[in-house]
Amino acid sequence: MYFSVIIPVYNRPDEIRQLLESLSEQTFKDFEVVIVEDGSSLKCENELGPFRDRLSLSYHYQENAGQGMARNAGMGLARGNYFVFFDSDCIIPPSYLAVVKAAIESRGLDAHGGPDDAGKDFSNWQKAMSYSMTSFFTTGGIRGKMNDPKKYQARGYNMGVSRKVYEDLGGFLDPNRAEDIEFSMRIKKAGYHLELIPEAVVMHKRKNTLASFFRQSYQFGRNRAFIRKFHSDAVKLVHLFPLMFLLVTLLMPILFLFFPALFGIGWIMWLVWVSAILVDAGWKNASPLVAIMALITSHGQLWAYGVGIAHGLIKG
Repeated sequence: MYFSVIIPVYNRPDEIRQLLESLSEQTFKDFEVVIVEDGSSLKCENELGPFRDRLSLSYHYQENAGQGMARNAGMGLARGNYFVFFDSDCIIPPSYLAVVKAAIESRGLDAHGGPDDAGKDFSNWQKAMSYSMTSFFTTGGIRGKMNDPKKYQARGYNMGVSRKVYEDLGGFLDPNRAEDIEFSMRIKKAGYHLELIPEAVVMHKRKNTLASFFRQSYQFGRNRAFIRKFHSDAVKLVHLFPLMFLLVTLLMPILFLFFPALFGIGWIMWLVWVSAILVDAGWKNASPLVAIMALITSHGQLWAYGVGIAHGLIKG
């Protein structure tokens, strides 16, 4: 068997049906699906019936241990030679596995990551959140829009590793604190070939409210600082930009009162940035409303991430 698709699930039975539907429509068919229910009180097992004759499907329940440990359990149960991880809130385009197989074989990959995007039928808030997570103007392209695919750090909602990588390195080390980024860094440092596959896109149907999205962004920042425990080089300049953005925002009243020239420069830079987001988000989503929403999610995401990474750097 070529692929084992591993899906950790926690209290999200409503999402699994759409994900499995998309997997049943893959053009490449040599794969199994391993679902690991991670201690859910709302189990998804009853949703699997319609797919048991359409997919090579197995279901496993474990006591709650976190998504990283659930993925490890899935790899331990898998029969394939290459493991692919998706989050339960993803929808997979029909050509995904075919695209990944071609890239593995043509580029000699041992592991990969892919981008996420919003589907046309997603809500406006979902599109705005997706934009702020993936846009060059907010995250600098680090989530799948970079020029050098070798620099990519794969994320657990859309990544894969060979069986050899798993057997050598042992999988994820932490249950849910940037465990995917840590694993990506460890894979590269061990000499394995991990790259971004830009065409391996998944539709990421986030169920966040605005408040939970900002809490998640805060946690992302804190988690980035946390993985310095494993990799001293985990935090780079690009990861500090949200903190700089936060500090400049907080300093603007002082600049206005005491350094008007610097305030003017900062104000012009902010207006240019806001204009870029309005044009870019509006054009990509064909919606002025989503563009305005993207301004809200982009500001909140950067502020929350900045607070999170500052907290992580100070508290450890």
